[in-house]
Amino acid sequence: MARKDKGSLFGSILLFVAFLAGPVVAHAAAPPQPNIVLIMADDMGYSDLGCYGSTIPTPHLDRLAAGGMRYTQFYNAARCCPSRAALMTGLYPHQVGLGWMTAADLGTPGYTGDLNTDCRTIAECLKDAGYATYLSGKWHLTYSKHVGASGPKKSWPLQRGFDRFYGMLGGGASYWTPKMTLDNKPIKNGDDFFLTDAITEYGCRFIEEHFRQSGETPFFLYLAHYAPHLPLHARPEDIARHRGKFKAGWDTLREKKYHRMREMGIIGSNVGLPEKERGQKDGRRITRAWDNLTPEQQDAMDLRMAIYAAQIEVMDKGIGAVIDTLERHGALDNTLILFLSDNGACSLFTGQNEQDLATYGSDASKLGYGPDWAEYSNVPFRLYKMWAHEGGIASPFIAHWPEGIAAEGAITDQVGHITDLVPTLLELAGACYQPEDGGEFPELVGRSLVPSFVGERYQRGPILWEHKGNRALRKGKWKLVADGIDGAWELYDLEADRSELNNLAKAHPERVTELAREWDQIAKATHVYPLDGRPWSEKIKNPIPDKSEQ
Repeated sequence: MARKDKGSLFGSILLFVAFLAGPVVAHAAAPPQPNIVLIMADDMGYSDLGCYGSTIPTPHLDRLAAGGMRYTQFYNAARCCPSRAALMTGLYPHQVGLGWMTAADLGTPGYTGDLNTDCRTIAECLKDAGYATYLSGKWHLTYSKHVGASGPKKSWPLQRGFDRFYGMLGGGASYWTPKMTLDNKPIKNGDDFFLTDAITEYGCRFIEEHFRQSGETPFFLYLAHYAPHLPLHARPEDIARHRGKFKAGWDTLREKKYHRMREMGIIGSNVGLPEKERGQKDGRRITRAWDNLTPEQQDAMDLRMAIYAAQIEVMDKGIGAVIDTLERHGALDNTLILFLSDNGACSLFTGQNEQDLATYGSDASKLGYGPDWAEYSNVPFRLYKMWAHEGGIASPFIAHWPEGIAAEGAITDQVGHITDLVPTLLELAGACYQPEDGGEFPELVGRSLVPSFVGERYQRGPILWEHKGNRALRKGKWKLVADGIDGAWELYDLEADRSELNNLAKAHPERVTELAREWDQIAKATHVYPLDGRPWSEKIKNPIPDKSEQ
């Protein structure tokens, strides 16, 4: 990628906006490189924000949406590690060793469990372009055996382009007692510690320190929240604000949310509401009719959703603190703020004994809210985190940048993918992907979203997904998807059927063959093979060799 002139993009944006408003000013000054704040939620469903149809109060993210843009067809990579790998590198997760998770090295290039050195991170690229780089929150790109202080640090944040890091090297476990790292050293948690607040605090601290020490240079802050990932942990007063709000039950609330989203313009007439996924899958997915629950069971399920809602509300409050910090330094207008989720809602129903319910919200609790509430979080899409159907990979995506995005409150159905973030930020920063001092890295998978910031439409190239054998390819309006290694290919026309209700595989076998061949070609080129759908415990104990590489 050739280096771009830092003013050319911004000049184009100003000319475009001026054209809409009237005569062009001949010598309008281009704004400087924008500051960038990239915010990622963890395990949050597609429609869990107020600005996407939820009743959970998210006023600060709603403010960003009202002053910027919402995308309705933006995608992640289906699970924590793969999405973070794609976000950091602009490549498919298998290309950088994270097709599965950091829990194990499966013995093949796409599944080493560790961010490899065959890529550059966005932090490394932006640093070369003069940016200060900060990370507060969840990293989860380092092999689990290497997250200790004595382990090798080649895939730690400071070794991959960040100037400062505060957060969790691993995937997390508790909001009250997680193991935290500051830069390259473990750090003790303070009194009254709560993870979501701590991530916010350090994010704001990094911004404040930046303006005190090097305020003339732009900065990049990656704010990687753990919320609302299970376990369901929140302070009692935050939980109390939401108790009883979900007593109407998931069946009724799901219908109401669907119609609200239609009225808001988040979904159109081509999007139906699927029947609930009844029954069981891999021992974990069991959904029920709300009216079949006893009053005691309904109260317990209302509690789970209340804690989950509190987690999102607290995260949103912290995002408000970041916005306030930017405003205090007069930096909000030229800061690009992006928000997304790493995957769809999580269907795990954990913590079913009396102790978990009795100790809800505390460090002793292991509660997860289960598939029924996950379907509510993912309205109107099917399935959940780890699957390649829309419920696993569709993400809310908000872009806010007053000096670069003229439209306020715009909703776009432009297709985008998490790998698009790196080329987008490189273009805005005037940065190079390939290093100037030599070295060649794989070409970026993603495509810059910048044209969509000024209302231009473009055809996004094919997008591939694979995780645990769940796989998909989207090309234009067509989506090919399969549920598990042994699952048959399904085919959907997403222009007519975004909810994936009408499988067209039998009606268009030639299209299935064509797209399956393209999926296979991309998969072979990006280290997706060999597909491995074994349970995680078997993966850890018995890595399999990649015979295709021998």
